[in-house]
Amino acid sequence: MANHPSAEKRHRQSLKRRDRNRSAKAAVRLAFKKARAALEKKDPSAKELVLSAERSVAKAAAKGFIHKSNASRRIARLKAALAKNS
Repeated sequence: MANHPSAEKRHRQSLKRRDRNRSAKAAVRLAFKKARAALEKKDPSAKELVLSAERSVAKAAAKGFIHKSNASRRIARLKAALAKNS
């Protein structure tokens, strides 16, 4: 455990950041899960869900929750799946 005030503060900050990161990553995973499920079912709303997933992953990358290359790759794969289903 931290013994100095500055170390205690860093620990508190790291806990806050961890929670924020987990929440953002979970939102991205959920958006992708919904989009992939819609693509598999050939749901007419798949395009909207893909765009929603794209927005959520782009926002997460912009805020640094995931790496920008990771976001780009995920978006590209999702769009390729959408094009293949259309």
